[in-house]
Amino acid sequence: MSRELSWRIEGLSQAEIRAMTIACDWVKGINMAQGVCDTPAPRTVLQGAQRAIEQGVNTYTRYDGLAVLREALARKLADYNGVTADPETEITVSAGATGSFHAACLALLNPGDEVLVFEPFYAYHIQVLVAVEAVPRFVPMRAPDWTFAPEDLDRAVTVRTKAILVNTPGNPSGKVYSRAELDWIAAFAAKHDLFVFTDEIYEYFLFDGRRHVSFATLPGMAERTITIGGYSKTFSITGWRIGYSVAEARWAQAIGAMNDLLYVCAPAPLQYGVAVGIDELPRSFYDDLARDYQGKRDRFCRSLAKAGLPPSIPQGAYYVLADVSRLPGVTSKERAMYLLDKTGLAGVPGEAFFEEETGKCFMRFCFAKTDAILDEACRRIEKLG
Repeated sequence: MSRELSWRIEGLSQAEIRAMTIACDWVKGINMAQGVCDTPAPRTVLQGAQRAIEQGVNTYTRYDGLAVLREALARKLADYNGVTADPETEITVSAGATGSFHAACLALLNPGDEVLVFEPFYAYHIQVLVAVEAVPRFVPMRAPDWTFAPEDLDRAVTVRTKAILVNTPGNPSGKVYSRAELDWIAAFAAKHDLFVFTDEIYEYFLFDGRRHVSFATLPGMAERTITIGGYSKTFSITGWRIGYSVAEARWAQAIGAMNDLLYVCAPAPLQYGVAVGIDELPRSFYDDLARDYQGKRDRFCRSLAKAGLPPSIPQGAYYVLADVSRLPGVTSKERAMYLLDKTGLAGVPGEAFFEEETGKCFMRFCFAKTDAILDEACRRIEKLG
């Protein structure tokens, strides 16, 4: 038998997000490709982690996380999300929201199981499904508001469908699912007896007065929903890798076992810092976050429009998909490289978020930037107008 790579690697590829980040670094440009959160982390969170290090919180935690964090998450879930979760049996802290999703997929999906995924999709969701040998099936949404109808779900389901994935607020579209849309999905999940994976990591990034609805709060949905969240985005600590999942105890036990196998535990002092942030930051912090990011969205979307790159105005999160079809090139990768060359501004080619050719017309930009960097990005892109 010859030495070869595992066949599992054949379905994976370097994410375009990271590829554009590398290209941006090469020209020393402004990276609006990767959601790295250039905005500062709250001092309360940083000081909490520092205090934990000094007090010796530096060894393995329980496989599902520090008790202080699980308890803080349980309080937050009850107060903000309306979700009741037992911190001893139903919450699993993991290495970021992606780690939480990976552990949940390994625990609940078998090779060949199909998962319905709304398009445009987050590329890492697809890569995780491929890695666990599940099969993504796509439910296309329609620009500019990224809408769908119940019939779109019916066309995608098969006898092999085991789950559906909902990302709200969404990456890359910024879509916030309406209550009517969530009700459609709930009825569909009940009819076909599906798991529902929900990625809610952008739950505090809501614009124009919108409110977050956690899928597990819909009637009859708690027992089939795996809620996934984290604080990488909210606290601007993407490198800390602190995420979590919430599920009924029978599912959480299996998810925890996979989490233990994959990661052992998330970094102990960083878990503690997040717990301090959850408990000590006032409600005004989250209100200010939404207001500030809505302002960033408005400024950057105005600049895109001036540049002749019409944006699909995001309802939440901190990404925007813009129509870049007027730029030179056949694919959005060619258009992204043209934009990087002309302006020093990096976005992600739309093909990374679509199965079909629809993506060639789009590019994703991340506006989670300091005001000074965002202002410079706006100035540069307006030169295309």
